[in-house]
Amino acid sequence: MLQLLINIDVDDLVKAVDFYMQALGLRPGRRFGAQGVEMLGASSPIYLLARQPGTLPFPAAASPREYGRHWTPVHLDMVVERLEAAMDRAVAAGASFESQIEESAWGRIAKMADPFGHGFCLLEFKGRGYDEIAEGSSE
Repeated sequence: MLQLLINIDVDDLVKAVDFYMQALGLRPGRRFGAQGVEMLGASSPIYLLARQPGTLPFPAAASPREYGRHWTPVHLDMVVERLEAAMDRAVAAGASFESQIEESAWGRIAKMADPFGHGFCLLEFKGRGYDEIAEGSSE
């Protein structure tokens, strides 16, 4: 089975650990000096990696790292029990709420951003979650 590790670049490791603890209830695991912290409590570990703004993520990168709000096609969706309570915790910890809550057959979604510019969504499933709209299974 493929093991999934999630890496999130941040410019302030202490602030990032505090945010992910307060906003999402994660807890620190292993520490990697001043370079990173493993956050536990999700279905996969999340690694917060200290990376300075303006540095290149790889040698031929088109643009350097920046921590203002930015868009990427890969983001985190986090399933929560109570959407409004999770949103309140995230905003109190420094997240921004970016749109109205959207409703669908599978549940509700709130689009957010962390203090480092990374978008994420909070999802509250209803009924059978994504199975409410699934047409088949690949397994």
